[in-house]
Amino acid sequence: MDYKKDFPIFKKLDSKTKPFVYLDSAATSQKPKVVIDSMVDFYSSKNANIHRGAYDLAQNATVNFENARKVVAEFINAADASSIVFTKGTTEGTNLVAASWAKNNLKKGDVILATEMEHHANIVPWQMLAKEKQLQLRYWPITADGHLQKLTPALLRKVKLIAVTQVSNVLGTINQVQQIASLARKKKIPILIDAAQSVSHCLVDIKKINPDFLVFSGHKMLGPTGIGVLYVAPHRFKEMQPYQAGGDMIETVDWQQSKFKEMPWLLEAGTQPLAQVAGLVAAIKYLQKIGPKKIISHGTALTKHAYQELKKIKEVEIYGPVPKDRLGLVAFNVVDLHPHDLATWLNDYGIAIRVGHHCAEPLHEKLGIPASARISFHLYNDKSEIDYFIKSLKEIIKKWQSFIKN
Repeated sequence: MDYKKDFPIFKKLDSKTKPFVYLDSAATSQKPKVVIDSMVDFYSSKNANIHRGAYDLAQNATVNFENARKVVAEFINAADASSIVFTKGTTEGTNLVAASWAKNNLKKGDVILATEMEHHANIVPWQMLAKEKQLQLRYWPITADGHLQKLTPALLRKVKLIAVTQVSNVLGTINQVQQIASLARKKKIPILIDAAQSVSHCLVDIKKINPDFLVFSGHKMLGPTGIGVLYVAPHRFKEMQPYQAGGDMIETVDWQQSKFKEMPWLLEAGTQPLAQVAGLVAAIKYLQKIGPKKIISHGTALTKHAYQELKKIKEVEIYGPVPKDRLGLVAFNVVDLHPHDLATWLNDYGIAIRVGHHCAEPLHEKLGIPASARISFHLYNDKSEIDYFIKSLKEIIKKWQSFIKN
């Protein structure tokens, strides 16, 4: 099926003189018309603040907002809609857990275990907290082919929180978070899952994974920017403290003290991103209409095809595991060609890719490279675009080799 027709940006930017091939969905996905329309509709006919007004418009806005929690909960297969906290995105979700849970439940000498393949958003908050609370930050090593090494007793010693990505934004590795979370529960260690890359490919199932915390962003799953989700397991509710203070998270306020609301409203101070929530709901319904089987199958096929075609080019080095163990992206480098130069040349062909360290600088240091090129996919991509990218890449390599010879 041609999903591209649902995305207005391709009609705007694609042309006969220069095509628009978007291979950067791991950074942010494009938005289908239903998502854009839902936000316009909110501001055009539904705009009112929530949890405040007694008039019909405000009451309806409140109902729609709280119903959105149910839509999100159903999408990730969470049993309790009150486990859904709205955030600005994955980064704020992780910072929220650091500030409202870890800061108040971890003590001097405790260890946070992250992996060597984490995004900065799942490293820097723990670095800052470790410095503040005199904690230790330990890293779970990866293998040469981009898998997590066997989890040893030494790695788990004194660990009081595990922070792990479900899908690496550089390696594409699909980590077995269900098994990791099961082991964590046996050891009575809380676990936070970064699902920023996995949720877009419908890999998140709360009942199967059973994490303590899980975070993701709307903008990587066809939704708008400025909206994300933090899932908090109900047994952690009583351990959470306010992340921010102000309007809407309070029950009562007097001159000297305040009484706070229960979860999830405890963690949602101030006016929420209401139009963005409407956009997120529209994105979820769009994905649900297509169905997880088709979405996973589509992403798997594109990833495999891109990997196999890149593998045939002798000048290309690919990072991460084989196709069956990855999803949604391929990071690579071309021998003697800086990735930024490659991206500039690809842009001349109308191809958009990501280059740099992809907010995973420690991982690139581990790989022994300063930067890499990355192609990533979503529903609007097809195999013909991969083929065009490969053809263009081969031409660029040939031009570059001719240039350096002369």
